[in-house]
Amino acid sequence: MSEAIKPAAAPEEITRLFVERANAGDAEGMAALYEEDAVLAYPPGHVITGRTAIQSVCERMLTGGVRMQLEETLPTVRCGSLALTGTHRRDGVGIRVQVARQQADGGWLRVIDVPEPGSRPS
Repeated sequence: MSEAIKPAAAPEEITRLFVERANAGDAEGMAALYEEDAVLAYPPGHVITGRTAIQSVCERMLTGGVRMQLEETLPTVRCGSLALTGTHRRDGVGIRVQVARQQADGGWLRVIDVPEPGSRPS
């Protein structure tokens, strides 16, 4: 794995890396922050499973010219190899939440990502 797509060293780093990679137009790098069988509840009302499908969603987001900014982070809650992370949405309407898992190499990857809580998955 190249330096650009290594997992995060801590769960708190994942959001920053995601934003940096998105703004660099790197859909592969964005998707590399997820486990192979991770779940992404996006777009609102849908659940996408697997890194390949997540990369496709990231590519569509980038094609739309999305420009991301870091949001205020919530405290990380850890339980062994799992961590719950989140941010306050910049628009002031709720929070975004993710579950990350520590990998055998010590890095962290997202397992569940719910960027638009409150939407009902199909």
